[in-house]
Amino acid sequence: MELHSRDALMCRCCANRRRFLKSCAGCGVAALAASSLRLAPAESQESSAIPASSDRVRVRLVFACWALVQDRPTWPHIGHDMRPEIERVTNALREGCPEIEFLPVAAHSVEDADKLLAQHDADKIDGYLVCNMNNWIQVFHRIAASGHPMLLADFIYAGSGGFLVYGSQLRRQYRNFSLVASSDISDLIAAAKCFTILKSGGVEQFVAACDRIRQERTPKPRIQKPAEDRLTLKSVGQCLEEVKNSGIISIGGGNKGVAEAIQQQLGIPVHFVSFEEMAEAAEAADKAQVDELAEKWRKEAQKVLIDEPEETLRLSAANYLAQKALLNKYRAEAITINCLGGFYSGKLKAYPCLGFVELLNSGFVGACEADLPSTVTMVMVNHLAGRPGYISDPVIDTSKREIIYAHCVATTKPFGPEGPANPYEILTHSEDRRGASVRSFLPVGYMTSTMEIFPDRKQILFHQGVAAENVVIDRACRTKLGCEVWGDLDKLLLGWSNGWHRVTFYGDLKDAVKELAAALQFNLVEEA
Repeated sequence: MELHSRDALMCRCCANRRRFLKSCAGCGVAALAASSLRLAPAESQESSAIPASSDRVRVRLVFACWALVQDRPTWPHIGHDMRPEIERVTNALREGCPEIEFLPVAAHSVEDADKLLAQHDADKIDGYLVCNMNNWIQVFHRIAASGHPMLLADFIYAGSGGFLVYGSQLRRQYRNFSLVASSDISDLIAAAKCFTILKSGGVEQFVAACDRIRQERTPKPRIQKPAEDRLTLKSVGQCLEEVKNSGIISIGGGNKGVAEAIQQQLGIPVHFVSFEEMAEAAEAADKAQVDELAEKWRKEAQKVLIDEPEETLRLSAANYLAQKALLNKYRAEAITINCLGGFYSGKLKAYPCLGFVELLNSGFVGACEADLPSTVTMVMVNHLAGRPGYISDPVIDTSKREIIYAHCVATTKPFGPEGPANPYEILTHSEDRRGASVRSFLPVGYMTSTMEIFPDRKQILFHQGVAAENVVIDRACRTKLGCEVWGDLDKLLLGWSNGWHRVTFYGDLKDAVKELAAALQFNLVEEA
């Protein structure tokens, strides 16, 4: 176990970067000017045509990001410098595709995308390669809608949410673009070479070639047999009766329509509780219990790398005791909290992550972000299989045939309260580098079942994979469980629907989920 205040220094560095960015707000992206890369900003390009240097295919290389040095708490994390990755990708593409002329540009908004498209004919652009560097930035949407050929690439663990959610949705609407979701730069280079098709062929041939390369370069399954995992299941009928006696608390948010559907379809009451009530419960927490729990976490964790560790752990412990008090008050077994809204607003003094781990490890449910569909999914499987769920923001990496489930909290007892515990670290919440969250090193080799129940849509999404690795990289959320997808990875990528979150459980739940869907008369969508 190690105790450091490294994150305090990191946060000060981030603040200095943000002050620098604010002071240079009018400078534009051209200030980048890295040694081997000249990056022109969309907003500063002249309206006159950029002269073609040869008869090569001309591809606008668009890096879609909120800022070159990240100025907000989102993936990959606040203060992240995009420029080294931009330079790496640009140089690799120019070296790997000498037959293509790449024109790099940074785009930070819909308006930037519109300006680029307005210059399309004057600049004799043949196609667009958009690297999605941040979540939810809507740059590639405009290019997809334009009809021009586009290759959309994910900067993995940075722009993966928008890439997966928006990219799959737009692909079903527009057929002028293909996708690259790979941590291997050679996969991007191979797909980019397809732009040469545009000299003699059309957009349809270009997209088909890119799709074929993605599929051909996705490796075959490598894990032939998952580790033995004896799973004891209750009957679906017993599960459906038991959940009627459970309850869900939603703190500081939550969709009221989904709550009504949960009560109507499943008979589970949902209680909406304010941040203020939770804060009062945290203030009333027994100080001796707070100190005891904070010391327990300090001793158990392999590392503790947070700012002001003693105070942060104590605040997190008080938060957990508040969660327990509210569960007792409302006679509920699950709690979900608008954690980002509560912490960013100052209404909660600590993230609930460590408290969620305690709940999950003891047979209760602690669920992130006031996400009621994920919460009810965890409640159902808790009764069906006695195992905790792991809410995540998934990332797809075709170079490994993996889907990586990423979040800043996860159980450390994935086989249930009586099962073995795996190691974990206590780190800052990744996006803002504040508070305390968890990196859980989950066991590998086992079959996992991932799902999401939508009572308001009468739908269950489901896919499976074998736990293959714990990814440790300083981008995106702390816990990252990589699972080799069982089934059609391309179907999973292109067919992604209904939000980003999914809930992962250890064990083969396929037959049980089919029976559950039939009993509820819900539509079961097998995503892979």
